[in-house]
Amino acid sequence: MLKVQEIREIIKLIDESTISEFTYETNETKVVLKKDQATVASPVSSQDQVVTDQSVEVQEKQKVAVQAQAVDEKEVVITDQPTTNSSLTVDYDYEIVSPMVGTLYSAPSPEEDPYVANGAQVTKDTVVCIVEAMKLFNEIEADVSGEIVEVLVEDGELVEYGQPLFRVKTK
Repeated sequence: MLKVQEIREIIKLIDESTISEFTYETNETKVVLKKDQATVASPVSSQDQVVTDQSVEVQEKQKVAVQAQAVDEKEVVITDQPTTNSSLTVDYDYEIVSPMVGTLYSAPSPEEDPYVANGAQVTKDTVVCIVEAMKLFNEIEADVSGEIVEVLVEDGELVEYGQPLFRVKTK
């Protein structure tokens, strides 16, 4: 069962993201969060609302289709011409993107230096940042070897699924 603080964190993450609906279900409880113009949270007991396997299957297929579309769009962005930042053109081959919605931390702790900065050399398994989602800290790896040419997010910033975090000039 979710605690009130966990529900509040989920509401905050959904409110700050582009997600419009979130459902969490256990044997005892079902929590449905929907967002139109305002975020609405409504705990619903499992006796109040029944979801059929068929509707869940349709929702999962739609979810997979949306994720596949996002991946296709991201591949187009990666192969496009480099974008401009102010008056400078940044030459890059690859973007490291967020695999989830959460809060980005650029260092292992507030007292330590960031994992990477502009000009840093990375390998495929180099940790570039941490994304925290629901009190789970997930290390994000570069997945390519090269040089960080642009840091696109700041420490403590909320990031979306698929949002570019770093630009890399591969070797």
